[in-house]
Amino acid sequence: MESQHSSLHRLPLSGIRVLEMGQLIAGPFAGQMLAAFGAEVIKIEPPGRGDPLRTWRKLDETGTSYWWRSIARNKKSLTLDLSQPAGCDIARQLLGHADILIENFRPGRMESWGLGPDAIKPINPDLIYTRVSGYGQTGPYASKPGFASACEAVAGLRYVNGHPGEKPVRMNLSLGDTLAGMHAAMGALLALIARQRIGQGGQCVDVSIVESVFNMMEGVLPEYDGAGLIREPSGSTVTGIVPTNTYRCRDGRFIVIGGNGDSIFKRLMHAIQRPDLATDTRLTHNQGRVEHESMIDEALSEWCAQHESKSALQQLDAADVPAGPVNSIADIADDEHFRARQAFESVSVGDETRLMPTVHPRLCETPAQTHWAGPDLGEHTTQVLESWLGADAEQQARWREAGLI
Repeated sequence: MESQHSSLHRLPLSGIRVLEMGQLIAGPFAGQMLAAFGAEVIKIEPPGRGDPLRTWRKLDETGTSYWWRSIARNKKSLTLDLSQPAGCDIARQLLGHADILIENFRPGRMESWGLGPDAIKPINPDLIYTRVSGYGQTGPYASKPGFASACEAVAGLRYVNGHPGEKPVRMNLSLGDTLAGMHAAMGALLALIARQRIGQGGQCVDVSIVESVFNMMEGVLPEYDGAGLIREPSGSTVTGIVPTNTYRCRDGRFIVIGGNGDSIFKRLMHAIQRPDLATDTRLTHNQGRVEHESMIDEALSEWCAQHESKSALQQLDAADVPAGPVNSIADIADDEHFRARQAFESVSVGDETRLMPTVHPRLCETPAQTHWAGPDLGEHTTQVLESWLGADAEQQARWREAGLI
């Protein structure tokens, strides 16, 4: 069996050093992605309490969040008190040896510690300084606190989500944070490519939650600019595409049917025993189906109500119509496709193993790897200070005595 050491050196980011400064979701999600593909990610946490995510949501028997063990996979935890100037000096030394920094503090916080880009550039001009914030580093909103809940609303996502005339709803996830984390990882990697291929040197990567969400808003802006159209919430449908909706089956379970292609629509109507709609010239193309959306949805609702969800999906599969169940996590954990695709991985945590989502995307030759679960607080402090800074036991003892680490 290949050793951990040798396998790490076969990953795309092996040899890349990353400092993760920040907490909760957006920055740490970016760090998780880089670590999965071989980067050495050092997570700096405050002594004593660490990242608040360690105690968010459901906790295990040790009082540690199940989520923490997943999002902090492959990272090394180093405790460092940045409220003390001497602690900031240690961070400055570490930044001198890093390839990438990921920080998600409110704009100005790093500068207040003397760790802003201008202060670090003279000691490490090749550093890729990746910044994640609610609204970005500039602009009139830059200093506002930026949580995904508010940023998703500002970016327009909440406006289009929900039912017409009702209170906008959110997904039961911090989607904006994760989207920002993905953009941060992509931005850091693009800057790394620029450094390696065109000699760019270091640069800042400015990622905001608002713009990460706004980047996903498809044609909403062009439609408004060109036609004055304001996309409104549309419940479980998508405006201007028919049919694509959620339907309740006889067993009470919901399924989603996307029959909006012209040929797919004909197959769908034959599958639900409505050949009259399949040959109705008013419904041949999407624009006509949009005009008669309620009629089509009524036919699909009636058919689904007569069938168990499993039977309905089998018939739709046989007709080659895109459809799927609305799965809970319990359904997903038992799903043969997820298992066949190895979308879960078993990771050791103490004396037990836990399922975690395999980091995506899938690279066929150098896939993401997990070597350890999210670490205990400060678990790697000694190791990192020795390997990055050459700090001996005596020096580290002085730092511990001062409460810096």
